[in-house]
Amino acid sequence: MDNNYRDRQQKSYTLMRMIYDLTMAVLLLGMAMVMLFPQYFKLQSFMDIDKSFRYMFGAICVLYGGFRLYRGVKKDY
Repeated sequence: MDNNYRDRQQKSYTLMRMIYDLTMAVLLLGMAMVMLFPQYFKLQSFMDIDKSFRYMFGAICVLYGGFRLYRGVKKDY
């Protein structure tokens, strides 16, 4: 009985972490697209930010978003 509860608890935790990782990946990759390509979204306030900062922050968001996507798909918790 205790083993069944532990298994359900572990599956629930894994599902929650997977959903969290995938959601964060989508948000981070979306932010990267906004930072790297603001002209396509017609966002003047983002185009006014220094280009080197935008590209650096966008690259960091792509890398970390890719990592979160990989971890969410792999589901090895």
